[in-house]
Amino acid sequence: MIWVNAAILVSFGLYFFLVPAAIVIYDLTDEGIREPGIPRAAVRLFRSLTPRYGQWAEARLGATRAGEVSTRNISGTEWPLFGSVFYLWSVESLQEAWEQDHGLMPTAPKVYAEDAIDAAARLVIDPAHAAWVRKHWGDDYLHTENVYYRMLGIGALTSHAKLTGSQEHLAYLRDQVETLSAELAASPHGLLDDYPSQCYPGDVLVAIACIRRADEVLGTDHSAFAQRAIRGFEGPRLDKRGLVPYAASSRRGKALGPSRGCGNAYVSLFAPEIWPEQARKWYARFVEHFWQERWTAAGFREFPKDMQGYDWYMDVDAGPVLAGFGFAACGFGVGASRANGRFDHAFPLTATTLVVSWPLPDGTLAAPRVLSNATDAPYLGEAAILYNLTRMPAQGTDIVPGRSIPGLVYILVCALIGLDLLFVGSSVLRVRKWHLRRDVSRMPRPRVQACLWATLLVAAVASAWLWHWVAAVLLLVIQFLPRVRTPKPSKQGG
Repeated sequence: MIWVNAAILVSFGLYFFLVPAAIVIYDLTDEGIREPGIPRAAVRLFRSLTPRYGQWAEARLGATRAGEVSTRNISGTEWPLFGSVFYLWSVESLQEAWEQDHGLMPTAPKVYAEDAIDAAARLVIDPAHAAWVRKHWGDDYLHTENVYYRMLGIGALTSHAKLTGSQEHLAYLRDQVETLSAELAASPHGLLDDYPSQCYPGDVLVAIACIRRADEVLGTDHSAFAQRAIRGFEGPRLDKRGLVPYAASSRRGKALGPSRGCGNAYVSLFAPEIWPEQARKWYARFVEHFWQERWTAAGFREFPKDMQGYDWYMDVDAGPVLAGFGFAACGFGVGASRANGRFDHAFPLTATTLVVSWPLPDGTLAAPRVLSNATDAPYLGEAAILYNLTRMPAQGTDIVPGRSIPGLVYILVCALIGLDLLFVGSSVLRVRKWHLRRDVSRMPRPRVQACLWATLLVAAVASAWLWHWVAAVLLLVIQFLPRVRTPKPSKQGG
């Protein structure tokens, strides 16, 4: 029992702490995070995530869960689709990079991910997964505002067509491109709602970019539409800092409140594709009002520097906000800064992301997996990181290379190594103590206790095998508890 438990502690420390620290150190030496290029961390994540994502998407399509989720459950309704589009956009970028350099990976990404590509695209346009928007917009949900859902459909099917060459979904794609562009063009202020009376301009901007991307596979030309569509992001439709606001009134054509970090990062990912000159101005203002360096960390804030009282906050879009740093703002800031050629921002953000994501030897990113919706979208976090790591600046973009790594990265890497040493040291002490005081005579019913220990150990392994990690850890903790011993007899004087 002592030797097996010591082996478990050593293995646990190696798997969860020392090997992840080594992976992070290795990835930090990659030039692909300091300047344009696909980082090797992205290739490794793609190879491990793809089979899992394909299996999950197929299982999700065959289940009834999507139609049962409440409209108030944002992560349960939006995240399965958003994650699938992130995954498809990532494969598209990887395929483009592979066509320029076959050494990126042995198999073409679109071949390796063939099943996952098809399953992810079908999931996005699956009518059962549109149940929540149908409740908002009725049966005509594909032709009545509903910008967020329709944008995802256009983005997913464009990637599917480019990657597979299939014409299976082109009629659906053409209908959505033509009707959504016409509806945006006819709107009073260039804005439409995601949900009734809820307009998020960032989604409108991404929808415009998706319509332009679709032109490549449909043979259409919406360049004039896109140029006119900038009217939705001018004048009173911007916040007082000249940035795209988090929310707006589509009916009155006015910003509702300030711009936020998660929205700015989102906008900065796509604006260079459609309005490069304006995108440069927006990104510069984003940096001016949201970039901060404090507490050995560097990254984007969720709220502007001049807004006090929001350094500690959380919501479904922003994620946790710690000391002003927004999880979503920094996570999508990786892709936004890469897309704008600002690797002086992308490098410290990527370095932090690599260590905070806690990469395990099997390819799993532990932290994003825990922060995702385990029931409805378990791979959203990993798909989002893959998407951001595979963003590339447009041709002709000025490149500012990455320079320094934030102190927080060094601290966290040292913490991982320290935790491994703690587990190893604890194992050595337990074995040494056993050798110094090897005495089973004081242990009542040793065979019964050994059987209980073995049962708990087998149950923990079975729970881990079935991905019930909380149960597995609890069972391991219980079986590590001290064994029952009888009191040592006291010495009699004489």
